[in-house]
Amino acid sequence: MSELRFVRMGFGAEAVDYQQAWDEQRRVHAARFADEVPDTVMLLEHPPVYTAGRRTEASERPLDGTPVIDVDRGGKITWHGPGQLVGYPIQKLPRPVDVVAHVRRLEEALIRTCAEFGLETTRIEGRSGVWVLGDPVEQRPAPGGLSLDFDPRLHDEEFDPRLDGPEYAPSNAGQRREDRKIAAIGIRVAKGVTMHGFALNVNPDNKWFDRIIPCGIRDAGVASLGHELGRDVTIDEVLPVVERHLRDVLQNADPKPREIERTPA
Repeated sequence: MSELRFVRMGFGAEAVDYQQAWDEQRRVHAARFADEVPDTVMLLEHPPVYTAGRRTEASERPLDGTPVIDVDRGGKITWHGPGQLVGYPIQKLPRPVDVVAHVRRLEEALIRTCAEFGLETTRIEGRSGVWVLGDPVEQRPAPGGLSLDFDPRLHDEEFDPRLDGPEYAPSNAGQRREDRKIAAIGIRVAKGVTMHGFALNVNPDNKWFDRIIPCGIRDAGVASLGHELGRDVTIDEVLPVVERHLRDVLQNADPKPREIERTPA
């Protein structure tokens, strides 16, 4: 792998407007494709903003008409804002490009980061990102006193958790002891070079997620390092740890495409 550089764009009072960061991603992406710069990870915070990937459905957006920026990454709708560490790795991948392998490397770096802070996280089959696992379904408290066998989020197509107060709010998934996502991942690969990346919830106000269907997932919620650890955790504290694990995973990995087993004809 080539050298990996980190660019700290802005945090706190110097949080970076989403459109500004997106424009800078495209500039660096073009420079990386032309081999004018090395693989680059942009790290930053955003002011509060909702962004929607290409698979976002109308029913997953804010009900009150809050503006949403439609972007060219994969995945669905999410929120970015204070207390969330956002990373945009702009990396040239070998051909044939293996998008899934790139996502797995990002997940691995974030799983290692959470572990260093004492929080066990994992992957969930079929759902990208990094997750805190909840209790087995039969051991979870039933929202609203209902049996989980009749959870309306799963069985009523017209049920909307955004209209039903805190019982089904994504930010309260920990209280319900459900699976909850602590880091979202959504990427794009163009001309063999990656864009977009990850958002790690360090210590944000997760109630922002209650206005949308985060990542289009109705039967799970969101988590943060601070809430799960029961203490204040800052971006400054997490930043060097994330950089170290990203460097180890992205720079030292041998990103050969996965071998696909083919059944003899």
